[in-house]
Amino acid sequence: MSDKILKVLEAISGQVWGIPLLILIVGTGIYLTIRIGFLQLRLLPYSLKLAFSFKQDKKSEGDISHFQALMTALAATVGTGNIVGVATAVVLGGPGAVLWMWLSAFFGMATKYAEAVLAVKYRVVDENGEMSGGPMYYLERGLKQKWLGVLFAIFGAIAAFGIGNLVQSNAVSKVVNTTFHVPSAVTGLVLMVFAGLAIIGGIKSIGRVTSFFVPFMAVFYVIGGLIILVMNINLIPEAVGVIFSDAFTGKAVAGGAIGAVIRYGVARGVFSNEAGLGSAPIAAAAAKTDMPGRQALVSMTQVFIDTLIICSITGITIVMAGLYGDTSIEAGDLTTASFAHFLGNTGSIIVALGLLFFASSTIIGWSYYGEKCFSYLFNAKIVIYYRVIFVLVVFIGAIIELEIVWTFSDIMNGLMAIPNLIGLLGLSGVVIHETRKVLKTIKEEKAEMKKSA
Repeated sequence: MSDKILKVLEAISGQVWGIPLLILIVGTGIYLTIRIGFLQLRLLPYSLKLAFSFKQDKKSEGDISHFQALMTALAATVGTGNIVGVATAVVLGGPGAVLWMWLSAFFGMATKYAEAVLAVKYRVVDENGEMSGGPMYYLERGLKQKWLGVLFAIFGAIAAFGIGNLVQSNAVSKVVNTTFHVPSAVTGLVLMVFAGLAIIGGIKSIGRVTSFFVPFMAVFYVIGGLIILVMNINLIPEAVGVIFSDAFTGKAVAGGAIGAVIRYGVARGVFSNEAGLGSAPIAAAAAKTDMPGRQALVSMTQVFIDTLIICSITGITIVMAGLYGDTSIEAGDLTTASFAHFLGNTGSIIVALGLLFFASSTIIGWSYYGEKCFSYLFNAKIVIYYRVIFVLVVFIGAIIELEIVWTFSDIMNGLMAIPNLIGLLGLSGVVIHETRKVLKTIKEEKAEMKKSA
């Protein structure tokens, strides 16, 4: 019976995450990129400086800093997709899929920017005195389509328990058991306590934890990957050449299917950075900021860090190792095998710890997304019960098999994107208006700095 249910869910997931949705996601990114004048190119250095400035907008409305909002969003997005997702893209789409992942991320930065603009613009103060925002609010208050906001919140609240919780704790317990031989129940218990300490206190507690934990985990994995790249720098030009040549030929894919290269590159890029899904703007709405465009510039750096840095390290290392054509290696183990190819057992441990950190952080980030969807549907006063249940489910995920849960949550995750993208396209005029305001402010700030110098 379970096999039949799984097959049905896999068929539905294939339809939800089919070519039409991927075209809609990337198309929205391209459209927004043109409308905001390639802002992700022009203001990336300024945005990164703003993201890592701890003194910005302390007196403005909001619950957490720019940096904490960015780290909370990164906690949710930097996950198994950065390690396993990239490997799957290369196995199914060939090394050229990495280039299409980069392109989707470039346009995804514009999408993430627009999401954050609208999230801050239409946020509200809830019954607990906390900021609440995201697609459900800009669909209701901006687009005047509350039913779309309700749909998004339903899909988001369900996806949070699946992809944001059960499957992540399951991934952690498996990698810890395989690498360090720790029983799944022990891992589940430790993970549940860790998640509880971070989650029960709400967004301010989550912000404090992620602002410390996320930079550490990202730097750890990035340094491990950079060691491989530096030690084998002579292999990088050839690997990049293979990525570019295969991206437009599909020679590494069975039958030379260029469509497969594009599809898997774009799909895994979206899975990794979540641009267009509508999850990250929920965290952006909590930021202390004096204008929507300012936090939006910070939010778009999330895609740059997630995909153009972390995923790139994984992808280039995999192509350099050249093991993606070995059918005896499963896609889920390809990154581990590639790191081990260069660093031996040390490489395996780097990937194992990376998965442990990434999946653990995803639980924390998605707990906030889920609770905000829940409070939109019901009441913020009872959100503490949601947090408690969410924490308890972490333990369950560590000790059970989850194929059906993963696939069902995958569907919910994809369905989140549809109302969100409708909102982004429908409210693109608001995004342009707020962009003009922030560009004017930046220009005035630069003029003032030049004057005072």
